Amino acid sequence: MKIPHSKFWPFIHPTLILSMVLLLLSGCAKVSYLWDQGRGQLSLFWDGRENSEVLKDPNIPSEFKEKIRLVEKYKRYFYEHWNKKETDIYSETTILDQEAVTYLVIASPYDHIRPLKHSFPFMGEFPYLGFFSREKAYKYAQNLEEESNDEKEKWVTYVRPVYAYSTLGYFEDNILSSFFEYDDFALAELVFHELFHTIFFIKNEVGFNESLATFFSRKMTYEYFKLSDDEIEKKKKSYRDRDLLMRNMVTHVEVLNRKYQEAAPESKEEAKKLLDNYLSTEFLRDFKELCEQNKMDHCFPIQSQWNNASLAAMMTYQNKEKKLDQLFKAKKMDLKEFFNFIQKSYDQYLDSDEDGPFSNGLFQKNLKI
Repeated sequence: MKIPHSKFWPFIHPTLILSMVLLLLSGCAKVSYLWDQGRGQLSLFWDGRENSEVLKDPNIPSEFKEKIRLVEKYKRYFYEHWNKKETDIYSETTILDQEAVTYLVIASPYDHIRPLKHSFPFMGEFPYLGFFSREKAYKYAQNLEEESNDEKEKWVTYVRPVYAYSTLGYFEDNILSSFFEYDDFALAELVFHELFHTIFFIKNEVGFNESLATFFSRKMTYEYFKLSDDEIEKKKKSYRDRDLLMRNMVTHVEVLNRKYQEAAPESKEEAKKLLDNYLSTEFLRDFKELCEQNKMDHCFPIQSQWNNASLAAMMTYQNKEKKLDQLFKAKKMDLKEFFNFIQKSYDQYLDSDEDGPFSNGLFQKNLKI
């Protein structure tokens, strides 16, 4: 264990300590939730074992050991590529007792598609709640749907498993057995993505940080696997396809919300009939046509089951990778030069009195938008 129990608390981020204090003033439900989250987070660390120890354990499946070796290999490549000092991230492995590391519960009203916001003092609002326990996630979702006696306060829920988890550099994260669900290419992209947060992070721009990590991790994965131009183009097409599908999902959510407003269903049953009718007609027709026209291998909108909560998850979709790619091409730099350019631009932003998010100014100054 990298941080003994007696020495752990001094390493906790100050905002987390303040959040804990404020949450104590926020009601029993939030205190209970925070306690479970804190205990779940700590267990990821306390249950971790040094990679060398896990690799010697005869009870660990050989395929798990191979994935651990790959993560270590990807980590070395990442820090050598950027000429950065290695951190202790991914030096231990935690074998989970469930398939996913956490489960997100998203809720939406039955007569309108919008995520239920959960407000926490100091930390702000979140369109979901995450649970380290699968059982508690489903129990919470069930309670949301069934407990209220007021029909108008009942919710539709969606529980989504999450296989990768990061503290965004606040702690030295462990390798999690849930990572092993990924193939070698996706695992490399995941590792590069999470490690990118350890070398560069923009304050108060969570969405753009994710876009940056996605952009650089994809480029690095192409380089690592020495993909041919044709192979890279095939990968890029799959990303473009998903982006196109996601943008169209957002459009259909907007159409559905207008239909809900016009129909004003008075019960879950009425709302479900409206939704099912829309999904089996306009929604199915449009996505079938879109996927056929673009020769998509994976048309997830018509291969998935939807309710208001899972559709609400689409509303948080943002994609700035396209603008980053445009900027990358406009600058005609290699990947390292482009990273240095982003870093220098951010340093200049911090030294200035510029208003607004860094990402907005970055694109406005360097792209004709």
